Amino acid sequence: MAARNGALATLIDVTAGYGEAGEAQGAIAEILTKENPILEDMTWKEGNLLTGERTWVRTGKPGVAWRRYNQGVPVSKGTAGSIDEGAAQLAATSQMDRSLAILGGNPARARMSFAKPFFEAMNDEASLKLFYGNATFESKEFTGLTPRFNSLSGPTASQILDCLGTGTDNRSMWLIDWDEEAITGIYPKGTKAGLLHMDSTANRVSGPDGYPIGDLTPDASGNQYLAYTDFFQWDLGLAVKDPRHVVRAANIDFSLMAKDRSTGADLEDILVQMFHRANRIGPNAAFYVPKPVGAMLHRQALSDSRNARGIIGFDEIGGRKVPSALGVPIRSVDALNVDEARVV
Repeated sequence: MAARNGALATLIDVTAGYGEAGEAQGAIAEILTKENPILEDMTWKEGNLLTGERTWVRTGKPGVAWRRYNQGVPVSKGTAGSIDEGAAQLAATSQMDRSLAILGGNPARARMSFAKPFFEAMNDEASLKLFYGNATFESKEFTGLTPRFNSLSGPTASQILDCLGTGTDNRSMWLIDWDEEAITGIYPKGTKAGLLHMDSTANRVSGPDGYPIGDLTPDASGNQYLAYTDFFQWDLGLAVKDPRHVVRAANIDFSLMAKDRSTGADLEDILVQMFHRANRIGPNAAFYVPKPVGAMLHRQALSDSRNARGIIGFDEIGGRKVPSALGVPIRSVDALNVDEARVV
């Protein structure tokens, strides 16, 4: 799958140039992307640090002045500050019964297929941290979006839309314009897209059937069987250089939502406001919504005569029909279906 609209590099794209040595990384990237809609849009950048990315952020603009002929102007310069964005390490170990692995004659393919639930779990965890991770409170994580866009009076207040929910069961919707120079996924310097697969089976000596013997491994009862072991690692983080490429619609009261808008949020109107609050809408921009909110959004659109104007529709991306608002894909994300306190 190429970058969406042939535009910016997604995880599959950055693993495509590794050749034979990177075949495992490419296969893992493809599986991860199939299971995680965010990865279809998210751009990736190799960090300039072994631990992530040092980003320079403009903190002040230079002064300018009107002048006449033969009249000088004061010397000025802008100011900038550096921020170190850290990558975190997500890992999993998969063990597969040797007899099962060799059953089809291709142990490598069988082991990769057997490991898919681990990729799903890694995807779930990565998606959760993308929105809710906070390295300040848990140093093993990377800092996601919510801690950066979590105050109606803070430095990112202009990018937060208050949807007026007051309870503790609020939800958020996000609009992210992925761009390597604005907001992007990062992986440590010198790694292959942050993806690592190692065959950690100790005994690889061929058995009488021509396949590696594998290691004796205890089952739940302590009895031994031969197994193959794989270790998977994903080093990833998030760099936000320009917050104007993100919009959060916060304080959507989940319990008050109704398809006829008799109570609760007008979700179509919120999407329109988010669209116009973004600094720009680039080729990899997308809305991310909790699945139940996405379903309610569609129900509101079906019962709304305004939709004749084309606010909600469907676009074809990667050969599939994807819901969209104003031409921007809407991705339903399980990780966002979380009770949130009111953002103030």
